[in-house]
Amino acid sequence: MIRLLVSLGSAVLSASACLADPTALYQTHCVECHGENRLGLIGPALLPETLGSMRGTALQDTIKHGRDATEMPSFQDVLSDHQIDELSAFLKMPLKPTPTWTMAQISASLIANDEYKATVKPVWSADPMNLTLVVETLDHSVSVVDGDNFQVLTRFKIPFGTRGQPKFSPDGRYVYIMSRDGWILKYDLYALQEVSRIRAGLNSRNIALSHDGKWIAVANYLPNTFVILSANDLSPQKLEEVQGKDGTPSRVSAVYLAAKRKSFVLALKDTPSIWEVFYGPNPPHYGFAHDWRVEGPAPNKDPFPLRKITVKSLVEDFYLDPSDEYVMGASPSGVGGQVVDLVIGHKIADLDLAGLPHLGSGSTWKMGEQIVMATPHLREPLVSIVDMKSWETIKQIEVLGSGFFTRTHESSPYVWVDVFFGPDKDAIQVIDKQSLEIVKTLRPQKGSRAAHVEFTDDGKYAMVSVWEEDGAVIVYDAQTLEEVRRLPMKKPRGKYNVGNRIVSTGEAGK
Repeated sequence: MIRLLVSLGSAVLSASACLADPTALYQTHCVECHGENRLGLIGPALLPETLGSMRGTALQDTIKHGRDATEMPSFQDVLSDHQIDELSAFLKMPLKPTPTWTMAQISASLIANDEYKATVKPVWSADPMNLTLVVETLDHSVSVVDGDNFQVLTRFKIPFGTRGQPKFSPDGRYVYIMSRDGWILKYDLYALQEVSRIRAGLNSRNIALSHDGKWIAVANYLPNTFVILSANDLSPQKLEEVQGKDGTPSRVSAVYLAAKRKSFVLALKDTPSIWEVFYGPNPPHYGFAHDWRVEGPAPNKDPFPLRKITVKSLVEDFYLDPSDEYVMGASPSGVGGQVVDLVIGHKIADLDLAGLPHLGSGSTWKMGEQIVMATPHLREPLVSIVDMKSWETIKQIEVLGSGFFTRTHESSPYVWVDVFFGPDKDAIQVIDKQSLEIVKTLRPQKGSRAAHVEFTDDGKYAMVSVWEEDGAVIVYDAQTLEEVRRLPMKKPRGKYNVGNRIVSTGEAGK
């Protein structure tokens, strides 16, 4: 009898262990939507790189309760709390070996919308340069808003985990949107239809679009690559494995457009280097720089020649000055930074910036005879003002908390900053661009986080997001700072006005 009880007990323990085995749970409940290798199918990739924003019990809560307005169901009646905990821990484990994503896999992932029909003219009567796209993260949608009357023209679905700025073609017709698990969506704003989508990486940081609207550069964390796509049909044109001089693989922190140089500039997260990828027909030759090399037998053999600039320290986040010749890079340590001259390929100055400046969201304007740049800080309640000639920090403005974004417009006397972190997260502070004094503190919705300001094309109105599940876009008169209108939205993470976001060197666009 004792032997039988022991045997039964072992069987129960074995069955219990099986029930909690996260691999088995994944195969039973997740594989159909998220793929055999967790790289995603109709559902997003389930990897630590793509789940990094789900902190605390967010992942367990999603498994337990599902996601509204998506195909993610609730498993609270299927899995125990223990099983959900085990499955969550499994999903946050890195894949072994590290997965790859080749040119062939990128090409094979292309999905064209068979129902798409191009139109000659827009199907709406709004000003095409004054459309504003509002990214709503709660149900993974974008609302297209007429910037003149603030009517929503349409709402369309986007891939899970959209991140970074959408990029607009020079004529404002097409928009390209990237998700954190590497999908690039092309959408026709004239026809209000998706054109196609392709997966350029497994975990991506951001994208940049060439000034002529021909090429898309994709910065990837996983795998360690950058990719160039044709903006026309999204076909892959170049894939480059990213590594330092010593062969150390590196993620790409960000890629930005240097329109005046007809190039893409990339900062590497894990090795002290800045890369520049040229897309114009006659790239400059920097043969005098010891750290210059062109991929291929000769410069004219490769349509995307690559230049590598070695710097003395890592660059976490960066900002290109208005001339596109200088890179302002923040240190990952959160203290200081550097300025790199792209023409000569060397560091020319140090930046006196503490508290991890969020340079990528900086704003530039003319203050008297000076060109200055304002940057928020992620770890300090400051907005720093930097002289773009001497590279000195000329003022630190104390604000109510550390923030994410700054925004201004050439017709506005103010720069707007959010206070993203801390007890005053519901505040937006407005700073006079000449006196550098705070002139007003707005509280769009008491107790609710306010962030990310965008202007209409003419600068007449400023739009602020209330980052809540039942949030809103609040429209202000940009001169009087008075509220004009509220548009209910589902956690409106960011807003992007077509006219303000189009970049040009004079040959195309605005």
